[in-house]
Amino acid sequence: MATGRLPDHEQRILDALERDLRRDRRLDRRLSTLRWRPRPDLARLLARRPHPVLVALLVAVSVGLMVTGISTSHPGVIWAFALVWPLTLFAAFRLLCRWTEP
Repeated sequence: MATGRLPDHEQRILDALERDLRRDRRLDRRLSTLRWRPRPDLARLLARRPHPVLVALLVAVSVGLMVTGISTSHPGVIWAFALVWPLTLFAAFRLLCRWTEP
């Protein structure tokens, strides 16, 4: 493909297309509201190392939910504990791995 200027008739066609696209307000509105939202990369999220304060907070919340769930037997509290506990274990495991790396 040539890197030089387009021939005159092709340049006129291109200019007419650009002019028509600039006049199209619906297209302009759609393009201005179109945003690229990157999805979080799961591998990158899992590779991050947790902060010790975060792990301590997760442990405290897990213990609090466990004690509350045992004493009240409320299903919502038990489900909350069931959701928080694996995250706590995973974060604690990642923190221990970080501390034991040479």
